[in-house]
Amino acid sequence: MKTDWTTILTGAHTALPAMTALRRAIHAEPELGLHNPRTAEKILSALSGLPLEIRTGPSTSGIIATLRGPANGRTVLLRGDTDALPMPEETGLDFASAIPGAMHACGHDAHVAMLAGAARLLCERRDQLAGTVMFMFQPGEEGFHGARYMLDDGLLDPLPDAAFALHIMPNAPWGVVGGRTGALLASNDKLRITITGRGGHASMPHDALDPVPIACEIALALQSFVTRRINVFDPAVITIGQISAGTTDNVIPETALLYGTMRTLSAATRRTLHDGLPPLVQGIAAAHGASAMIEIIPGFPVTICDGRAVALGERVTTDLFGEAAWQTLAHPIMGAEDFAYVLEKVPGAMFFLGVAEQGSDWRACCGLHSSHMHLDESAMARGAALHAAVAERFLAEGFN
Repeated sequence: MKTDWTTILTGAHTALPAMTALRRAIHAEPELGLHNPRTAEKILSALSGLPLEIRTGPSTSGIIATLRGPANGRTVLLRGDTDALPMPEETGLDFASAIPGAMHACGHDAHVAMLAGAARLLCERRDQLAGTVMFMFQPGEEGFHGARYMLDDGLLDPLPDAAFALHIMPNAPWGVVGGRTGALLASNDKLRITITGRGGHASMPHDALDPVPIACEIALALQSFVTRRINVFDPAVITIGQISAGTTDNVIPETALLYGTMRTLSAATRRTLHDGLPPLVQGIAAAHGASAMIEIIPGFPVTICDGRAVALGERVTTDLFGEAAWQTLAHPIMGAEDFAYVLEKVPGAMFFLGVAEQGSDWRACCGLHSSHMHLDESAMARGAALHAAVAERFLAEGFN
């Protein structure tokens, strides 16, 4: 059933200047990690005067703003993340980061602005809501497990009946919404390997135990493990991003270090890596008479989208913006996302919103985490409208 959401679309476009101002204010003062106090102040200011119940917790600066409609029905959660990345900005924008070494290069400033815009839209339609909406403003997404902390603090209790998130994509066509059933994003664990040999003079390697070639052998063996022990249809990606050893050219070092990441699309493949890599690494080192210590630091789990929630998002997107606005993603993306913690407990979905400049070659646009990343802010009106319409449709009809 199609719903006439003309008022939501009109309201979203009317709210765009306020969303843009909020996004730019947050962009200029990016904050890292679990505590984003200046961002939280801006969010609370944007929500002031609205009929929302505000909850915060001890572990983060996260905010849950709850809107209760006249009916005591279902509850739906909408989420936007608030933290930035530890990197310089090179966009040249008038509102570029004023904080050295910090930039909103993943679009979280836009996520906050769209969610705040949706909150205002739904507050204006409060009398039509068949239940409750929770707006989750979550810090610490960039590797700090902010969603898990907010869950542990009880801020989402009682758990909602469904949860949705929206992530911008700067190198995707303007206004197009993408999603898929099942694995959308990968798990992401960190890998730390230390090989210990015996140092010595570079001219006499036979009197030492050089850990460097052992480290190189291990790096290659990890790739063989992936291609020969992992099902190609349930893949894994292991990347060694840093190899570190030694202090100069004529000294064989005592140790060599390998740092990297492991990404999978299922809990089963993730377990295979966790169980299989330690004996592989330690066995190779032992074969050369050296020793190895391997540390796997668990990161985010796989982001799994419920098929019913994805179907709901597709219906709402096409109702709002037309058939061409929806794209079913052919395969997952190997990035990771801590909204996965919420989706482990609550059925729901995350969608991507294309924000390339209208009329541009979106394939050539700078991607997420680029120091040059920018977006067409007019797409935020679509994001706010989609948030609001998905929430309203779910409260009225559930996953039907």
